[in-house]
Amino acid sequence: MCPVVRRTDKLSKLDSSDLRKRCEDIVTSNPPELLRRALSYLYNKETKSSFKIAHIKPNASRTEKFITSLELAEKEDFCKEKRLIELQNRIVDPRFKESGYRVNQNYVGQTVVCQKEIIHFICPKPDDLQSMMEGLIDSHKRMKAGNVSPVIHAATIAYGFVFLHPFEDGNGRIHRFLIHNILSLQELVPRGLMFPVSAVMLKNPADYDASLEAFSRPLLQLIDYRLDEMGQMTVDNETACWYQYMDMTAQSEALYEFVIKTIEEELVEELSFLTNYDNTKKAIQDIIDMPDRLIDLFIRLCLQNNGSLSVRKISTHFDFLTDEELSAMEQAVRDGYNRPDYIVNPKN
Repeated sequence: MCPVVRRTDKLSKLDSSDLRKRCEDIVTSNPPELLRRALSYLYNKETKSSFKIAHIKPNASRTEKFITSLELAEKEDFCKEKRLIELQNRIVDPRFKESGYRVNQNYVGQTVVCQKEIIHFICPKPDDLQSMMEGLIDSHKRMKAGNVSPVIHAATIAYGFVFLHPFEDGNGRIHRFLIHNILSLQELVPRGLMFPVSAVMLKNPADYDASLEAFSRPLLQLIDYRLDEMGQMTVDNETACWYQYMDMTAQSEALYEFVIKTIEEELVEELSFLTNYDNTKKAIQDIIDMPDRLIDLFIRLCLQNNGSLSVRKISTHFDFLTDEELSAMEQAVRDGYNRPDYIVNPKN
């Protein structure tokens, strides 16, 4: 395994110390208590986003297991065969746990009609997989010990992992998890903070798809394959070289953009939202002393409805409020979230 990253103008400008300083500025400019609350929320958001990219709606148990793994990402190196298998076992349906790397020819496809597949990506042959995964892990060790940019390191290993596709299920979620793991190990992300990179990928699906297709689309032209009536694939030519020397330039550039968006947009928005929530909650408590659960519900319903509550929501959840209290609380939400553009609609 010998991944290649070309020194493009964009990557030449990549300054890890500047990215790290931006993160540290976020940490120092926000109260520790706010960051602790934000961290819990960001873990949950990242988990839901990663599963949503995979078009999976996890149950509470699988969500909690993934969050627990994310919490360990800054403490342990998961880029080891045993740890990767353990991680796969934690995040997939128990019926699809693996005891090792896959032994079948795998591919990523889409069924359009009965027995008609559109092939998006063809994975390495299972006979080639073990040595390639060993090479990927060795590459990780060398980059970890060397002076390699954390973003390039994370892109090379995380995208390399998903292109090797060592498991039948869970590869995409592990790929996104490895980004967190490596950025944390390389200390780009300060302690007590995490990057909701999957949330940014989810918001920019065309850019994320392009980062995957930069490798997968040209590869399809190089592989001779057959599909039988059961959907089992056979690869006829030798393909190992195409995976051993992957050009990860496009993926490194894409991850760099995702990280920038995460720092400058996603983190700022989430911390700002929590700050606004705290201010709004205090303003509402000054009007009426309600349980936190009802305050949270009031704020959410107001934000979902252009800064005011509908008659139905009022009668269902807040019929105990006077008109004066209701009007003052709605105004507190608009003021708290700096949304003067909200138009107060007549109740209907």
